[in-house]
Amino acid sequence: MSDTEQDVGSAPTQAPRSKFGGRVMPLVGAIALMATSAIGPGFLTQTATFTQQLGAAFSFGILISVLLDLAIQMNVWRVVGVSGLHAQELAQRVVPGLGVVLSILVFVCGFIANMGNVAGAGLGLNVLFGLDSRWGAVITTVLALVIFVNRYFIKVMDSTVIPLGVIMIGLTLLVAVVSAPPVNEAALQTVVPEQIDILAITTIVGGTVGGYITYAGAHKLLASGVTGPRRAREIARTSAAGVVATGAMRWLLFLAVLGVVSTGTVLDVTDNPAGDAFQAAAGDIGFKIFGVVLWAAAMSSVIGASFTSISFIATYSRHVRERKGLAVAAFVVACCAALLLAGQTPATVLVFSGGFNGLVLPIGFTVTMWIAWRRRDLLQGYRYPRWLIVVGVLGLAVSWVLAVLAFEPVFGLLQ
Repeated sequence: MSDTEQDVGSAPTQAPRSKFGGRVMPLVGAIALMATSAIGPGFLTQTATFTQQLGAAFSFGILISVLLDLAIQMNVWRVVGVSGLHAQELAQRVVPGLGVVLSILVFVCGFIANMGNVAGAGLGLNVLFGLDSRWGAVITTVLALVIFVNRYFIKVMDSTVIPLGVIMIGLTLLVAVVSAPPVNEAALQTVVPEQIDILAITTIVGGTVGGYITYAGAHKLLASGVTGPRRAREIARTSAAGVVATGAMRWLLFLAVLGVVSTGTVLDVTDNPAGDAFQAAAGDIGFKIFGVVLWAAAMSSVIGASFTSISFIATYSRHVRERKGLAVAAFVVACCAALLLAGQTPATVLVFSGGFNGLVLPIGFTVTMWIAWRRRDLLQGYRYPRWLIVVGVLGLAVSWVLAVLAFEPVFGLLQ
């Protein structure tokens, strides 16, 4: 593999694995990284905010986000995985200079999102231990550094994000059961919503599959050596499993919050709406559970955002490629510093980051679908499934429409 094809987490940085681990763990790790990157503090804040505003009608937005997630991730993972090239390398080969543009956009998205992730981690430790949220952000940053300065940080990432994902889903399921949501009404409005909010849909799509999240799992597969046409079926199953995990968490969180707001409880959407929902559902214990879920979501997303953002920059810098872990660690520190200097509340940063990611999403995905349709030479001669191209093009069209309609509302969040 040439220097330009190496990335964060290439084979030399990994610890030796058993035969089972060498085959299975890279796939499980990619699923976990993609899902936990999507299930960040922004995920919690966005879901709680829009459930408060839209009630059961928000279930329609969740359905759209899951369907788009499937259309996008199954294509991105397959194109990147089969080609053995990173998204920015593919874009560069399609249109010279486009890879640089895509890298800058994804890096900026990752930086903004990671500010929100660090903020969410600080808030989580504040809920759990009463620490100043700024100190909580610093402590989480230090813990992330411990992972990335490790020689075998790819393996450590897998060992970290997998249990964090299990904890998040398990605790949210518990709160969803306790809150007793109106499931029948939610099911009805999933297909016949009383209202449709374009900003809400664009924000949750961006927060689930936009920006750096689009490429987190696919680039993790490259880093683990899972590439080539012969691995296409594994790649397809893995991408679908990641979407299912993300969708399950989105629905559980929505139902947990819906059970609260359906009783007339009003959440504080400018500060900590998800925390209000957990506390209203299960009292002080529920609030502590929220602290655990929030910190787990934030920590795993810090890992995913940092790893993926640097994977886009490493292509252009030998210095970064030779010091991968240190580069990722420096990224985390920079995000923490920017957060401490920023004047926005965590909730504002988190909702804006999702919307901004949604605006960037269709740019990179357009390149993906062009390669799937017209550039078989970049896919090592692989015959791309036509049905998947159709699904992807439909998803691409919807993502462009959402981005155009939501452009002004997204930037209005900063005013």
